[in-house]
This record gives sequence, structure tokens and C-alpha cells, in this order.
Amino acid sequence: MPQTETTLKLTDTDTREAAVERLATYLPLEVDGYACTTETVLDVLIQAATMRQTIEGVCNDLDEIVDGETVRGYLNEQIQVGELPELERRVNQALVADLPRRLRKTRLHVALDLHDEPFYGHTPELLGFTCGGPAKKGTTRFFRLATAYVIFKDMRVTLAVLFVYPEDSLPELVAALLRRLRILGLRIKRLYCDKGFCTTPVLRYVEQSGWPAILACPIRGKTGGTRGLCQGRASYQTTHTFRSQKHGVYTAPVTVARTYTSHKRSKRPGRQARWLVFVTLNCTLCPNSVRQCYRRRFGVETSYRCMRQVRAWTTSRNAALRFLLMGLGFILVNLWLELRWHYCQVKQPHGPRQIDTRRFQLQRMCAFLRRAIERVYGAVSCIEADVEPLGV
Repeated sequence: MPQTETTLKLTDTDTREAAVERLATYLPLEVDGYACTTETVLDVLIQAATMRQTIEGVCNDLDEIVDGETVRGYLNEQIQVGELPELERRVNQALVADLPRRLRKTRLHVALDLHDEPFYGHTPELLGFTCGGPAKKGTTRFFRLATAYVIFKDMRVTLAVLFVYPEDSLPELVAALLRRLRILGLRIKRLYCDKGFCTTPVLRYVEQSGWPAILACPIRGKTGGTRGLCQGRASYQTTHTFRSQKHGVYTAPVTVARTYTSHKRSKRPGRQARWLVFVTLNCTLCPNSVRQCYRRRFGVETSYRCMRQVRAWTTSRNAALRFLLMGLGFILVNLWLELRWHYCQVKQPHGPRQIDTRRFQLQRMCAFLRRAIERVYGAVSCIEADVEPLGV
């Protein structure tokens, strides 16, 4: 988007039009009713996301709009479980639409992660799309997404989102995410993976693929295992043999980093020593550099927090619709980053331009979208009583 005199100002109407255009271009929705159109359904989805409400709640709050049952009917008719792979492809296309060209000209640090959304139902057809895991938020069943994410010039961009089926293996997910990055033509400097990816099959696949990678390794065992590596008074590098009855034996280079936590993060006075273990594949870095580089991965948690601020809620039994609402959150976050990139650059006396992040925060974008949609459909601002109240 060129910076001209006509594009220097971003209004709430412009923000809504950009969001509707992005979703209409990539999502498989075609609605042509006498009272409900594709734009109406998209406005309801956007409003539900920005207000973190359900479709029914949004339709009840807007004045001149169809009821929630009508919108859900169109969504369930066109967003079906059998077409989940096609929906996943379209969501990924929307994520990378209109990315800054500079993103493709530099070598990127990419973080891979798994994101779980709790599921509390008992419907057999939905349980078939959920993955098990340790108890969290009152459940052991989750809708799981695998994501690839980069940090570039103060932009935390999600490049790929995959819906995880119960039968999917971690090496298959890593391969699918990396395949998506190759299709985009991006150059990757290093991969960062959390502890959930530190398994023997994933380590073997990453080493054979040749991608430089740093994987956090869980500290296990009482005296042996990776806990036996946490000794001494300084960080160091060595090799460790991972043993698994199912996957056999695998030896990998590891970095054992000794760090300290401040009294602000601990109830104990003074600094407390802490050990971190990383598996380093296809790269040579000193222990301190490994720890500092891996800190880049923590930005992925910020992207999840932002996604939760623009995610609509539902209790639908349609797994594809649930994925759509989660994917919509990532799409809106990427759109916010794109608009901020275009409209919030600040010239510096010396050096490259900077992004004024305070000028257009995510909360302001949500407010822009809400105001523009309420201006189109109106908002319920009063109610009328049918009878005089008793006892007054």
C-alpha cells in the first residue's frame, strides 16, 4: 500500500472495509439472501471477534440485522468438516496476504508452537477432532493448532496455521509447517521450538532436513537424564543420548545454560540459580548466544494473547466453524500489524524508520471495527416494558 496523500489517514470505516475485503477474498462464504448477504455475515464475525462474544450475542446487540440463527445457518451450511483442508488453505492465504516485501528479503527467525483451546463437550463427532493432553483449565481435551511465527521489525506475524488431528505426529506437523514456508519463498535463518517438540522423531527429522534449530529440552529425572547435566557453576555444551523404548536411541548436541532469576520473580530473597537445557541442531553458537537467541521465541506467546483478544466464542458442534473462529483471530491480528506498518512509521533524524506502536494498538483497532459496524447496523440503545411493573 503506497504512502500517498490519500492513504495517510486511517479511519474506522477504512479499517472495517479492509477487514471485510480480506475475509471476503479468502474465506469460502457466499450468501445472497434478501435480508442477509456475505458482508452481513462477515460483519457479524468481525464484531463477535472484537467483542469476544458469540454470534447470537452480537446479533442481539445490533439493531438492524438478522437474528443469530440465520447467520449460524449460513455458516454451518458452507463451513463443513469435510472441507476443513480447503478452509485451512484459505486461512493460510489470508494470513500472508499483503505482507511487507521486506519480509521476503531477509533471513527470518521462525518459531514453531502448538496452541490448545480447551473443549468441554462429550459429543463423539467433536471428540474425534480433539487431542488429549495434561489437565488444563478443567479439561484434558483440546482443539489444537500448530503455528509458524516470525518477529520482524516489531511485527509478530503468524505465517501458517494448521489444524491438528489426533492421529497427526509431530514430525508430520513440522514438515507441513516448513513446507508452507518454502511455498512462501521465505528464507529462514533459524528455527525455535518449545519443549513439546523435543522428541526423538522430531530431532531426527530436523537434523536430516538441515535446518538450523534450537529446541528447548525438558529437564527430567532425579539424578540422571537431563537433570544430571545440570551441574557445575557455569554454562557449557556437551552431547546427550535420549533413550526411548518406542523410538530408540538418539544422541544430540545440547547446551546447558545456567541463569539467574531476580527476587522480583521469586519469593526468595536474592538471585536464584536456574538451569536451562537446549538441543542445538545444525548450528554452532556459544551457550550465552543460544539462550539469548531462544528468547526470541517468547514473542509467540504474545501472538496468542493478541489472538485471544479478537477471538469469537462458540459452543458449536461444527469443528470447522471452531477452526474458522480461531483462524479469524490470527487473520485480524496480522491485518492489525499490516495497518500499523503502513500508517505508524515515524521518521528518525538518523537511522531507519521506527514504528510508533502506541498510535494504533490492537484495542484501538477493535474499537474502530466496533464503531464502524455499529454505525452501519445501529446498536440497541433502549428497551421498552410491555406492562407497568408491580410493587412500585
